[in-house]
Amino acid sequence: MRMGSAVTRVMRVLRIDAPGLVMATLFYLMSLTPSLLPRHWSFQGLIGGISAATGYGLGVLLALAVQRYLLPRLSWWPPSPRIRRALRIGVPLLCLAASLFTLSFAVRWQTQLADMMGTDAPSFVGYLRAFGLSIVIACAIVWIFRLLRTVGHAVAHKLVSVFRIPRRVASALSLLLVLIATFALIDGVAIRGSYAAMNAIFSVQNDDTRDGAERPTLPEKSGSPQSLAKWDTLGFEGRNFVSGGVEATRLAEFNGRQAKEPIRVYAGLESADGIDAQMKLIVDELERTGAFDRQTLVVIPTTGTGWVNPTAAQTFELVANGDSALVAAQYSYLPSWVSFLADKAKAAEAGRRLVDAVHERWLTKPEGSRPKLFVYGESLGTQAGEGAFDDLNDIRSTVDGVLWVGPPNSNKLWHTLVERRDPGSPQAEPTYANGLVVRFANDAEGIHRNRDEWLSPRVLYIQHRSDPVVWWSSDLMFGRPDWLVEPAGPDRETAMRWYPIVTFWQVSADLGNAAGVPDGHGHNYGTVILDGWIAVTQPEGWTAADTTRIRNALEALRGHDGPEK
Repeated sequence: MRMGSAVTRVMRVLRIDAPGLVMATLFYLMSLTPSLLPRHWSFQGLIGGISAATGYGLGVLLALAVQRYLLPRLSWWPPSPRIRRALRIGVPLLCLAASLFTLSFAVRWQTQLADMMGTDAPSFVGYLRAFGLSIVIACAIVWIFRLLRTVGHAVAHKLVSVFRIPRRVASALSLLLVLIATFALIDGVAIRGSYAAMNAIFSVQNDDTRDGAERPTLPEKSGSPQSLAKWDTLGFEGRNFVSGGVEATRLAEFNGRQAKEPIRVYAGLESADGIDAQMKLIVDELERTGAFDRQTLVVIPTTGTGWVNPTAAQTFELVANGDSALVAAQYSYLPSWVSFLADKAKAAEAGRRLVDAVHERWLTKPEGSRPKLFVYGESLGTQAGEGAFDDLNDIRSTVDGVLWVGPPNSNKLWHTLVERRDPGSPQAEPTYANGLVVRFANDAEGIHRNRDEWLSPRVLYIQHRSDPVVWWSSDLMFGRPDWLVEPAGPDRETAMRWYPIVTFWQVSADLGNAAGVPDGHGHNYGTVILDGWIAVTQPEGWTAADTTRIRNALEALRGHDGPEK
């Protein structure tokens, strides 16, 4: 009896609506199911709270509709006081029991997912913390909506009493005014203010230099004493890029023959005054270093802050034995996830300007002596790279091959190719036009699975089935994607299901840990870039033994070319 009175008192004090609580619990239980990556308890607490609050709101709206249109027609409604009291006590207790019971399954799912990817599994105690955090977040969201509702009622009352507007019109108008004001507050103050603050913060970080990154002395590197791009203008990621690399002596050790000193060209935001001057500096640096006399020239549109994957850069230099030039440029102070939200158009424009500038200078060289021209991009860098081309024909008429790794779902060219894939081809690893020009692969085996003719120039996308960067889309809110109907494969938990709204938040939370899993999973592509590079560039006389040798070299060099982003 005491417990029943306590439950009733809590429900009354917090103004908890029973149908809303039931729907909130249902949404919370769905949020506990597995998604693409193992979830830390804090991420689970966040998406659990958001999902529960969403369910609560839907439950309240549904209950209002039922009470207005259905219940008055039922002869047995309302039930007796005894039944109503039992429901007031039993519903909250059943919701609590269901939540705690499902937590144990959630931990089991997360453990299976963690074992699959070779990372640490969560504990039941940790997920109890997640449960508490979800309650706090859900209550906070519901309170905010109640506050907005109160403001809306106050505005409607003023419209009626002051302007003599009919009550129904006033209610609709007040709702519109509150929505506009809320949007203006969020977009104009919170979001734009946050972007401005983060831009200021990361512009300060841009002046720092990673421990161990030293100014290069070799003339083949930007930032060296001979360089037109000054060391202190390259930015944090630019200094990491040019200070790294595999020197010719190490290349010779790994490859067993004499090697050239690889070229790395870079321009930071502060290296020149404006994009036009920055692009001129880039091509002048390419001329100064003799990049157009090398066997391969790789243009690398970067992620937000100008980051270049050190494993990818080392791979290019090892395979080419130093007879290569890598060129990149910074276009933002913001990290990738912020640039993805705020600077997608800027990323595409930056990629187009970089590829166009290099290609135009490349065209001025004698046709028989030009280096092979390739484009590489990873994550947001693929979006920047795609921005340089109108379509596949434009790619094939401009460069000698493209390797794109972990493309965001919002990439226009990628999305078009996936949507137009061959009938019966899976969305997670599609085939387009029988793989004649462009191919998609999840791993090294997938790169070579299609034995049919692959025309040059080749275009290759590498994308993990468990990479939330590839599969995150606002469409997840209300539409089940094909990749969640297809067989999971070795890189995704078979228990993952699509749920309206909830799956969107789950995959959104996965973005926070996208690169925090071991190689071969999530947004961490490791040395599969080597297999992609070999497939796209087709080095003459290359053998499986060469691939093994370079992979071993990459393992030996791990950690010697700057940290992952």
